[in-house]
Amino acid sequence: MTATDPPLYDAIVLAGGAARRLGGADKPAVRVGGRPLLDRVLAACAGAEQTVVVADPRPTSRPVRWTREDPPGGGPVAALGAGLRHSTAAYAVVLSADLPFLEEATVGRLLSVLTESGADAALLTDADGRDQPLVAAYRTAALRQALSALVTGDQGLTGLPLRRLTAELNLTRVPDPLASFDCDTWDDIADARARIREHGHVLDEWISAVKDELGIDLDVDFRLLLDVARDAAHGVARPAAPLTTFLVGYAAAQGKGGPEAVAEAAHKAAALALRWAEETKATDDPAAGAPGSEPPASGPGR
Repeated sequence: MTATDPPLYDAIVLAGGAARRLGGADKPAVRVGGRPLLDRVLAACAGAEQTVVVADPRPTSRPVRWTREDPPGGGPVAALGAGLRHSTAAYAVVLSADLPFLEEATVGRLLSVLTESGADAALLTDADGRDQPLVAAYRTAALRQALSALVTGDQGLTGLPLRRLTAELNLTRVPDPLASFDCDTWDDIADARARIREHGHVLDEWISAVKDELGIDLDVDFRLLLDVARDAAHGVARPAAPLTTFLVGYAAAQGKGGPEAVAEAAHKAAALALRWAEETKATDDPAAGAPGSEPPASGPGR
């Protein structure tokens, strides 16, 4: 780990709430941008050493460890205590399962702020400046001590409010109105779905959704693929665009399979589309196809 890397951590995701403001709907399964809310949160904490989800088991986009508070429905503090029992890392990122705009970079930022500040926890604050203890990074030793201090009588941690827990901790705060946005109501769900379809985000969201759906963990420069599709559509015919990008992906999978293989195949296909376009021009203007008139071939190895 370098000085700029976040520390190793476990993730604890609370996904077993009653969702009363959604009429009792299965909130973690509600889809935003084509993906269940829970899967979106799991993608944001993909760098965790282990991920513990406090809820009844269900299909998810990646493997997790399941647990439940006892009794079920005991509230967020009890759920957090149940998840923390399975954590072995020095740091824990605690997340609710209804954060459609949380990203892995935000999780890393919380961890970095926590380690640099020396505080017990680093948490996001929302657009109104309110603390969001379920979008936070904690030192697990301090968190265990604070939870132990709250245990009284036979009820244990059941029914305790989160503010009782955070009052026991030294906090540092990170304002982030977007990443802290959670979906408590159907209006919140509608707002999140509308934001995701905004022009500046829709392609990133779509690519992330497709990769999750297909089980692909590959960072590819999709703008390069869009350029290939454009060249194929303009230089050959419109239907050539999707067919060419499919073949680029297939060729990359047959080769090294990584981003470099995709880039190499894309460059070759783009060069071919340009040569095809030059021949089309030559059909209309024979002089354009005379020796020396073609542009130099491009792409790796050429």
